[in-house]
Amino acid sequence: MQKHYVCPLESLLRFRFNNSLERFLRTIFMWIGIGIVALAVIVYAALSIMAGSPKDALLMVRYAFPHMRSGNLKVGAPAPDGRLTALNGTDHFQIRQRINGKPLVLIFGSFT
Repeated sequence: MQKHYVCPLESLLRFRFNNSLERFLRTIFMWIGIGIVALAVIVYAALSIMAGSPKDALLMVRYAFPHMRSGNLKVGAPAPDGRLTALNGTDHFQIRQRINGKPLVLIFGSFT
């Protein structure tokens, strides 16, 4: 049997390097975890402000987001007929009354 010789200085240096590397990796992972938690808190706060309250933000995430893209309209499909409010805020009209065979673009959103 051959004896395997290990230099004591080499094993000491390897231990210190591994301990230092382990400490460095723990620090990196700790800061990554703190960053993820901070980002989650910021997103939740922004959703709470956008939805009106923290309870509404939870309901929006639970019910609205999964169904936002679940419509069945396709590009080029005729717009469903519906009643819309005019820009003056008091008059109402049907979509079919206004399009007269012309293209129609509906933009939903808040510009305030």
